[in-house]
Amino acid sequence: MGSKHKLKRFQENETFSRLLQPSREELLEGNFPLRGHWREEFFGNDHPIVLELGCGKGEYTVGLARRHPEKNFIGVDIKGARLWRGAKTVTEEGMPNAGFLRTQIELIDRCFAPDEVDEIWITFPDPQIKYRRTKHRLTGEGFLEKYTRILKKDGLIHLKTDSAFLHGYTLGLLHGLRHEVLYAQHDLYRDDNAPEELKTIQTFYEKKYLETQTPITYIRFRLKR
Repeated sequence: MGSKHKLKRFQENETFSRLLQPSREELLEGNFPLRGHWREEFFGNDHPIVLELGCGKGEYTVGLARRHPEKNFIGVDIKGARLWRGAKTVTEEGMPNAGFLRTQIELIDRCFAPDEVDEIWITFPDPQIKYRRTKHRLTGEGFLEKYTRILKKDGLIHLKTDSAFLHGYTLGLLHGLRHEVLYAQHDLYRDDNAPEELKTIQTFYEKKYLETQTPITYIRFRLKR
């Protein structure tokens, strides 16, 4: 994507009311006004909040929001050019139960208050295979601690990835830390009993992986307190 095209998207992002872009300084200083008030001030209801972390173009945020009007969905990513697609769709369709947040996921507990989130989706994140990057994996121990802070006690987390490495790493970590693994599948599309929306909502990258017959893995789990 050319720089002019990206600039145009960045400029259009500024016009989307359903896309928030707080500064890093604002979050670190504890001045983000929606923290603890997303339901009443952003969505205007008391419905459950579901996050898609590393959402890219927001395919799951948009797809789930269409299917579940009884829930609120927020896609989170740092890349504004990608977020543009989801934010534009939400704006054009006038979806009241979906929005986007541009920030680093390491600051997620600065954006949401304790027990404010009901569910988290992590869809096709960078597996960060190199050992020195362990702390950057979105299912690494440090991130799991952050999720524990913002999730309700029985909140669910979903990991969907093409990376057999990340799938195995996450399962091992979850078992080692005694978190509750509810369902794990190393080849999701071969499981006839898998929930329908796990297969019908597909990200941009997922479609590419399926074209090359790369197995898609999935884990659903809860974090112990």
